[in-house]
Amino acid sequence: MKEFQGKTIWLIGASEGLGRALAKALTDAGAQVIVSARNERRLEELCSQLPGARAIPMDVSDAVSVRTACAAIGQIDGLVYNAGAYEPVKTTAWDRDAVLTMVDVNFCGALRVLGEMLPSFLDRGIGDITLVGSLAGYRGLPAAVGYGASKSALISLAETMRHDLKGTGVVVRVVNPGFIKTRLTVKNDFKMPMIMEPQAAAERTVRAMRSRRFRTDFPVPFSWVLKLYGALPDWIVYRGA
Repeated sequence: MKEFQGKTIWLIGASEGLGRALAKALTDAGAQVIVSARNERRLEELCSQLPGARAIPMDVSDAVSVRTACAAIGQIDGLVYNAGAYEPVKTTAWDRDAVLTMVDVNFCGALRVLGEMLPSFLDRGIGDITLVGSLAGYRGLPAAVGYGASKSALISLAETMRHDLKGTGVVVRVVNPGFIKTRLTVKNDFKMPMIMEPQAAAERTVRAMRSRRFRTDFPVPFSWVLKLYGALPDWIVYRGA
């Protein structure tokens, strides 16, 4: 999507952090945004700051809520799936509810939304889809039960869709950020390399949406390190395990 002027973009997961910054960045670029999340009060507060913005509360883990929101959306030019849940969970301290919530919000929620919205994109022969994954999806990491697996699944979904949507007029891309300063990352008790402010991450995401590139990983030096780690043979990664 080279130009945002006059385009309507549905941003899912907009109430906090990257999503909130992205809503402003897209509005500044000329798009009309529809913002969704569970927190209706935060959405209305956000819309009061964004000319022309509209709020549609939605719980991506609830199929009825998703179906109702999709019916209310009307025709759009693009959607950004940024809904995310995160809890640091080790395998030795398994938290069933936290793990299932992360998988449901980060991955299954995207399936619910896409299942409702893709048919209209395909019927019109045009549409733009951005899935926000994570660098954590490139290889299993410590204390990432649920989160890493869900983001890995989202990346795989985007890759499959890119193949299947060739020639349809519908474009899909995946954006994989590293650490961003949000209410989610404050849960971490370790040093987070090259952590970014939400505004900087939002600007990078908007640039990715303007390009023809399928995959955008950032910040670049840190993404190289993680992708190199993902390419290492198992006997090195799990030595002594």
